[in-house]
Amino acid sequence: MLPREHIATAQIPGGDVLELVSHGRDFIIMLGRNELMSSRMQFSEEQLAELTLDLLGRDDARLLIGGYGMGFTLRAALARLGEGGQAVVAEIVPDIIDWARGPMAQLTGTCLEDPRLTLEIGDVAAIMDDAADWTTPRYDAILLDVDNGPDGIVRAENQRLYSFAGLRAARAALNPGGVLAIWSAAPDPRFTRRLEKAGFAVEERQVRARPNNKGPRHVIWFARPA
Repeated sequence: MLPREHIATAQIPGGDVLELVSHGRDFIIMLGRNELMSSRMQFSEEQLAELTLDLLGRDDARLLIGGYGMGFTLRAALARLGEGGQAVVAEIVPDIIDWARGPMAQLTGTCLEDPRLTLEIGDVAAIMDDAADWTTPRYDAILLDVDNGPDGIVRAENQRLYSFAGLRAARAALNPGGVLAIWSAAPDPRFTRRLEKAGFAVEERQVRARPNNKGPRHVIWFARPA
């Protein structure tokens, strides 16, 4: 069995420490003993973007992506967006972008230099608040993959994203007909009900972690203002 090799660590603002490790040709970002993401299993993160764009039915959408991670959602979005599309990525840990441009550069490709991309080093909740207050333009879709589900495991402040206040802010930051899409490692019926109580019509889909219909089943909520 190949050993895992430590590459780097990063401090989460107001939170714990992330670790980037390699395992053969693959990369894994760890939070303690939890695998937050891995280059072995990327299909559901890609589906977060592709299924959202399917629902929007347009290639000129303005997207807000919460969490760069390993860039799977961003690259899937850029592959579908036309010249008029825009992707704003909010990443609160600057080191993750350094890793993307450094040890994971081959995985990253040229997506961080794409002219349709705006990279914001900061809290996605603050960016949603700005859009909700009309400080910046609103979004056709907000895609969140900043924790392993609707719990603030990466940093306590993330819990607000999944609260009624956070969901109302997301709703206010969407253009008419917009979509709030949230990735999770597992189902959470209570969160589904919270989305509905916050004024969303909700569709919950299970997506395999790998495109060959193997690997764990992940969950994506697609919520549209009712």
